[in-house]
Amino acid sequence: MPQLAPAGASTILDAVLAPVQWLLELGGPVVLILLLLSIFALSIFLIKLWQFARLGLGRDRIVQQALQHWCEGESEAARALLADARQPVAKVVYLAMQGLSRETLPQSLLREELLRVAGNQLEMLRSYLRPLEIIANLSPLLGLLGTVLGMIQAFQQLESAGTQVDPAILSGGIWQALLTTAMGLSVAVPTLIAHSWLERRVERCAHRMEDAITRVFTRALRT
Repeated sequence: MPQLAPAGASTILDAVLAPVQWLLELGGPVVLILLLLSIFALSIFLIKLWQFARLGLGRDRIVQQALQHWCEGESEAARALLADARQPVAKVVYLAMQGLSRETLPQSLLREELLRVAGNQLEMLRSYLRPLEIIANLSPLLGLLGTVLGMIQAFQQLESAGTQVDPAILSGGIWQALLTTAMGLSVAVPTLIAHSWLERRVERCAHRMEDAITRVFTRALRT
């Protein structure tokens, strides 16, 4: 009985690695590169999901409550709600409220500082999105390269056969070559979707940040 667990684990591992080994044998180094890129892209996507969840991206309830207090003239209560917030919009709004509470601070300087802090927050949110975009654009090209290399190899085998041409040699080489194109598209499409979704979330955060800061500065219009 004690030997059954390692044997079972080995069987599962073989079942997982068998398709990967089959792809590598058919597609060669190009498929290996695409597999590595897919793992890298998935890792980036999971990291960004964790980062967005940790920062509470998209959860603006506390910001809306603080803005409500601010518009009602309850400045202390508004700042207290945002003092320890990690949410990017909350950080910038808190800085704006703190700056406006200091009547001696020129608003032009405060706006410059808000632009700087907001830019840093958005840059942090956009980190690692560029590699996702590169992978999405590069994967189809790598797949096409693998197809071209496979076609060259197939025609070389066809030439080596001389007069004894076997159509199976050519057809087999072609479908093996097209495998890399399919692999490239399989990596590119979900990566592109993930990049667009993450980029859209950052854009929405930037819009909410701009809207919230404007509401802080225009409190007099709502009192």
